[in-house]
Amino acid sequence: MKSTLVRFAKLHGLGNDWVAVDTDDLRPLGARAAGTRSRGAPTFPESGRQALPDFARSICDRHTGVGADGLIVVTEPKAWHRQSDPKQSKRAARAETGARARADADADVDKGWGAAVRFFNADGSEAEMSGNGIRCAAGFLWVRAALKLGDLPAKAATEAVERLRDLRIETVAGVRSVATLTRKVSEWTFRVGMGSPVLDPTAIPFGSRDTSVPVIKFPLRLSAATLPVTLTSMGNPHCSVFVDRFEDLDWQAVGREIERHQLFPHRTNVEFVKVRSRKRIDVRFWERGVGETQSSGTGSCAAVAACILNHATGRKVRVDTLAGTLEVAWPEGGEVSLTGPAALIAQGTYQFRG
Repeated sequence: MKSTLVRFAKLHGLGNDWVAVDTDDLRPLGARAAGTRSRGAPTFPESGRQALPDFARSICDRHTGVGADGLIVVTEPKAWHRQSDPKQSKRAARAETGARARADADADVDKGWGAAVRFFNADGSEAEMSGNGIRCAAGFLWVRAALKLGDLPAKAATEAVERLRDLRIETVAGVRSVATLTRKVSEWTFRVGMGSPVLDPTAIPFGSRDTSVPVIKFPLRLSAATLPVTLTSMGNPHCSVFVDRFEDLDWQAVGREIERHQLFPHRTNVEFVKVRSRKRIDVRFWERGVGETQSSGTGSCAAVAACILNHATGRKVRVDTLAGTLEVAWPEGGEVSLTGPAALIAQGTYQFRG
């Protein structure tokens, strides 16, 4: 069986772990980015589209692969791909690289330095968006910057690092802003502009016609009970269930059933929400294509949105997950913001037998 060596970095956002790879490193799989999807997220030729789900399942396997909840495929900022001509003098090459980098920066001065990502679940299915994943993608860009910016003149490299503090990252669900709040060697705190929750059931999507906008306390019929649920989308579909005690409900089994409920044509993520106060909630997560996870960024945002829609909390909420705390705010008339950590776990080379 033919094997391919692929460089990777593994990161986690509050225990929600991801393997990140650069698009260029997937070229041997036929997954070279070709054009754009939406306004920048990478698309791939047919061979790449077939290879990526297999690669995601393989590298995310916790017994025979690196192990992760998902795969992030990253297309880096254009200026990082400027390669010096070996026939040029070192000084001339640096000058040309620096000039091109400054031109790219000038063209993008008002919107931050852009990158593009795609998210794949451990089962190979593609996710439109991930709140923890996009923080890990930003951390991956910081890691790669240390390698990519070495050929730039000192001033240009310093300017490039400064631009990394306010990124715009293209996803299948649209552009998301990512601000770096704190930075250590391999740990960061990011604030992500997550956009506004989608409340229209046809856009979530949700298959029932017997709904209003927003979908609040909808009686979702399950095999053993009917539960009132609140539905939103944070670029990916979410179903929020309020509980008094997690111990009173086999929430993993319920999450598994809701994920594949016939009324969710694209399946759904599920959050189980316990309200502790107007400013604090506990949440457990069942993620589409993954199962139980220690935390979820979009799930935390959806849980807070559901709380606000049900008048259960204020608009700035601490979300306690099994792995730690996220901060979510949804100001009236504004977009949702998500603040939380990301950390580098390991870097290496994966031998993909595919």
